[in-house]
Amino acid sequence: MAYQNLLIDLKERVLYITINRESKLNALNKVTLAELHTAIVEAFADEKVGGIIITGAGSKAFVAGADIAEFINLDINSARELSHEAHTKVFDLIENGNKPVIAAVNGFALGGGLELAMACHIRIASDNARMGLPEVTLGLIPGYGGTQRLTRLVGKGKALEMIMTADMITAAEAHQLGLVNHIVSPEELLSKAEEILQKILVRAPLAIAAAITAVNASLRDGVNGFEIETDEFSKCFSTEDFKEGVAAFLEKRKADFKGR
Repeated sequence: MAYQNLLIDLKERVLYITINRESKLNALNKVTLAELHTAIVEAFADEKVGGIIITGAGSKAFVAGADIAEFINLDINSARELSHEAHTKVFDLIENGNKPVIAAVNGFALGGGLELAMACHIRIASDNARMGLPEVTLGLIPGYGGTQRLTRLVGKGKALEMIMTADMITAAEAHQLGLVNHIVSPEELLSKAEEILQKILVRAPLAIAAAITAVNASLRDGVNGFEIETDEFSKCFSTEDFKEGVAAFLEKRKADFKGR
């Protein structure tokens, strides 16, 4: 599929998704969100794709927020629909996916951009990155999961401080808070994301998917994460990958997982 606002590249089982609106600091408009949905759904279903790296075009921004020009004519109902669709079709889709997704945060990750990064399973930031949720400066609050995911990652007090002050934080502060996993120079950003993803890709794909499901369950109200873990653990025993993993361990060789 030809994309208007995304660059797609598949190399060695890694799908690179680059949000390509550099003149708009890669802001998320409706077209971009729709294209992200399509690209991610296709990647999760494609056996040739083992994992995804999402980044932004250029050196200034990962994603500098939503496209505010599209908010002008929204009312309560249309705003609710926009938020709900973004949640289900992009942000929740990424978080609950069956393959690892890494955000390579280059430059500004603000508003919807930080929300996109937080939906990914792992975040790597360049040392010049700046992150924040400035929605209250527009008379809004984060609407793409920011209030929930930021709180889970950094705690209630810091989340409220960041959201209510609208202050940006540095990559170093984000790392200290646990908002990002690693900080590297801009030149090393993609290679660090690739390094981590390549480690994941030699592990059992079905076990990786089960781990994502089980860890996500720990954050859901009304869900017993321990039961989900038990279910996912037991399902692994029915896979060919489990048999291969055990055989490789006993035979002292490297496992060759097939995702079956």
